[in-house]
Parts: sequence; structure tokens; C-alpha cells
Amino acid sequence: MQLHISPSMRSITISSSSSNGFIDLMKIKVAARHISYRTLFHTILILAFLLPFVFILTALVTLEGVNKCSSFDCLGRRLGPRLLGRVDDSGMLVKDFYKILNQVNHEEIPDGLKLPDSYNQLVSEMKSNQYDAKTFAFMLRAMLEKFEREIRESKFAELMNKHFAASSIPKGIHCLSLRLTDEYSSNAHARKQLPSPELLPLLSDNSYHHFVLSTDNILAASVVVTSTVQSSLKPEKIVFHVITDKKTYAGMHSWFALNSVFPAIVEVKGVHQFDWLTRENVPVLEAVENHNGIRNYYHGNHIAGANPSTTTPRMFASKLQSRSPKYISLLNHLRIYLPELFPNLDKVVFLDDDVVIQRDLSPLWEIDLEGKVNGAVETCKGEDEWVMSKYFKNYFNFSHPLIAKSLDPNECAWAYGMNIFDLCAWRKTNIRETYHSWLKENLKSNLTMWKLGTLPPALIAFKGHVQPIDPSWHMLGLGYQNNTNIENVKKAAVIHYNGQSKPWLQIGFEHLRPFWTKHVNYSNDFIRNCHIMES
Repeated sequence: MQLHISPSMRSITISSSSSNGFIDLMKIKVAARHISYRTLFHTILILAFLLPFVFILTALVTLEGVNKCSSFDCLGRRLGPRLLGRVDDSGMLVKDFYKILNQVNHEEIPDGLKLPDSYNQLVSEMKSNQYDAKTFAFMLRAMLEKFEREIRESKFAELMNKHFAASSIPKGIHCLSLRLTDEYSSNAHARKQLPSPELLPLLSDNSYHHFVLSTDNILAASVVVTSTVQSSLKPEKIVFHVITDKKTYAGMHSWFALNSVFPAIVEVKGVHQFDWLTRENVPVLEAVENHNGIRNYYHGNHIAGANPSTTTPRMFASKLQSRSPKYISLLNHLRIYLPELFPNLDKVVFLDDDVVIQRDLSPLWEIDLEGKVNGAVETCKGEDEWVMSKYFKNYFNFSHPLIAKSLDPNECAWAYGMNIFDLCAWRKTNIRETYHSWLKENLKSNLTMWKLGTLPPALIAFKGHVQPIDPSWHMLGLGYQNNTNIENVKKAAVIHYNGQSKPWLQIGFEHLRPFWTKHVNYSNDFIRNCHIMES
């Protein structure tokens, strides 16, 4: 900077030379009057300080393409935007990094790229090898893809193990069945008639509340019956019809013969004791049980054809659940034959073996089904969007022409597990025939119309025959929804552990299991001797 004062003191010239070679001049004319030297000195001093600084700031702030800067330039780029009310441009670094990440995302990862095992190792290698930004981005992408792949593989293995755990019979429950079966053969009290002869007429008395339970799990059956009786305001009006298979019949009979739920009445029958359940009457179910393709699907290699890179864990879990062997069990299909199995009954409530009753269910018999056959809770709306979001499209393959032609993908589904069945209205329909015909079509299509067990054909067979009931009667999802709202569980009349995480399994959810275990008599000799312990 140069300062020149004319001899006449009439003008002052200030010049500065900028870094780009231009010369800035400022000429100040001084009025023809006396000015004190002190004022003049202060004025010159202020101008001498401000002008170059303002010039540098205003010039360099506009030069956004500068990659390298001198110390003054960098100072301008840091302070200038603040002084001028602009946001500092540190975001430029982020934008540049985004650009590099986007570029790397569309390129192949270089062969032989050695990946560090941890973030700390990555930082250490960056310091020692002086990686450029692109190499760092490649390393970051490769590490993330590797970790994601390992996590997915681990998740798939976890789901497979969970599937095997859910499909197996715990040692304690298997022991219970064996010990009770042995008791049936050696103890006359375990073989006593159920119910006693004088109570037999009540098995077909429609003034009583009749419950039907179909299961081969003795411990689960005891919880359903006990919780129902304990929650009832009129247990003396309850009649339970427990149906089991031939191998479990003796053990199931022993349990209820030795563990009375008086004043409620319990009948135990094996499927072999129903004259109507012949192969001639259920040919489709025989085909389901004996068809090689079906058996391979439910008992074969469940991970074959599942690609972890293209299949999400949720999709894989859903496929595994649909391949549970229980779906080809006669006990699971038995509910479709209730009008024939109980020809003298007008109305029954059917319960799955993985439910717990928490409230008196007698008001269910007062619900007006408006001429419909099936009173059920709809599963397409509710607070729990994970559980209550089921439509027909969740169960059927709508790329199949017959499904696309016959069904609406957005029709609301309903729940099995706690259903009120008006057997009188049912006998006037062709529900069973419809169920059979669709099972045959699915067998012909090699299971390409649906995969998941007994509910899909029931959704079709009961179409137009379902009366929705209040959701508070039946809460679902306790076997697969870990985040179930505990307060809602406490309020529900029936809670349903549908899903793989049954409360009698080690994979059951710890915070939900007590709602079930409180109905197990852990002081019972058979339960103690089989080491079925409360957890």
C-alpha cells in the first residue's frame, strides 16, 4: 500500500496492489478548510487497514472454485461468509464426498482389495498408506457389503435353528406324554370314563357352553382348559371336547382323569373314535398326508432354493413358518368337520392349543352372528400394524390365474384360533365341499396357489359366511411379535401365541411367557418328574 499527499494538502491518494496484479486507487479530496493533523492521521489509519481487508474478503468469497488457497485466502473463506451473513462452505467437502461415494457405488470393487477387520484398523491403514478419498470409499463400501452379507447369513442360520426348535417336541412334553400313557395302562383311575356316565347326556345339551380343542400337546391342552375354567363366571356350564390323535389319546385321557377341572366337564376323544372320520369322507386329507411332493415340501430341505442375497429374512421366516409339519396334520384340518363330528350341537367355540383364556367367554354365545357361520376377529386393522395387517394378498399367490379370477387381494382376512361356529347355519352351506375342492386345485398346481396351511382354504370356503367380532375377544401375535403391548395383553379375553415362539419352548418370549405359565401346575408329580420347570 502506498500513500501520497499532494503538496497543497488538497488531495490524498491511496493505492494498493492485489495478488492478481491489479492496482486499486482511491483519491480523497480535502476541503479547503483547516483539518487537524490528528483527525487526518486517524482517517488515514482506518482506511489503510480496512480497504485491503475488505477487498480480499469480497474478492475471494466469490471465487468458489479455488481448491488451494494462501493463508489470507483461507482466512477470507472462513471469516468472509460469517461477516457477510452466509453459511460457511464446509458443506463443499461433504458434497465432494457424496460425489465420490456415488461414483464408487457404480463401479466394480477392485480385485485383491484387502479389507481391514475393524474401523480402527481402517483408520490406522489410512494413516500409514495415505489413501486417497476414492480408495477410502471403495474400502468402506467393501467392508459394509461384507458385514451385511455376514449378518444376513447369520440371520438365516438363526431362523433355521428357530424353525427346527419350533417344529420339535421338547423333552419335558415328550416325557409327560410317555409317563401319562404308561399310567393309563397301569392305573385304573387314569382309565376312568370321561365324563362319568351320569354326565354323558350333557355332552349334547345345547344349554351348556361347548368348547372344542384339537391337539396332541397335553401340557398345552391343560393350560387352555384350566385358564378357561378359572376365568369363567359359570364353570359349571362348561363342556370341553378335547380331540387328539391315536398315539396321544391314552396320555391325554390320563391327564384329565387324574386332574379334574370340576365343576366343568371334559370329554377326551381320539380321531380314531369318530366313525365319520373315514378315508372315504376325507380323501383330500389322505392325499395331503401321502403326496410325495407335499411331504418333501414340509419335511425336506427347507433352505434349498433360498438365496440370502435376494430373499429378505422376513420373507424367509414366513416361508419357514408355512412349512411347519403341523399343516399336514389331520388335527389341524379337523375344524372343517365340526358339524359332522358333533351332529347334536348347535353352537361351539373352537380354540387352538396355543391360546390362554383371561376373561369369561360365556357372552360369546350371546353374540348375534346375523345368520353367518363363523364369528371371528378380522386381522386387517388394529394398533399392532405388524400383526393386524393381513389381507388375502398375504396368503394367496395372485399371479395364479384362478386365484386372480376368484379372489380380491385387498379383502380383509380373519383369524383362526378362537372362533364361534354356528353349526346349524353351517349345515345349510357347502363350506366343506368348497374347502375340499380348493385343496384339490392347490394339489394339482403343486402348491402354487398358496403355501400356508389351513387358513387359506378356509378363507375361501367361509367367504360370505364370516361375522366380524370385537378385536378385544382375540389378541394375536404373541408367538412372533416381540414388541407386543403388555397392557393390551392384560385386557384381551383370549391371547394367542400364534407363531413359532410358543410359551412352552425355550424360544418363547420371556416377558410374554408368564401369561401362560401361571396356569401350569408345577407341583404336579408328572410335571416335576419330567423336569418341566417354570422359567
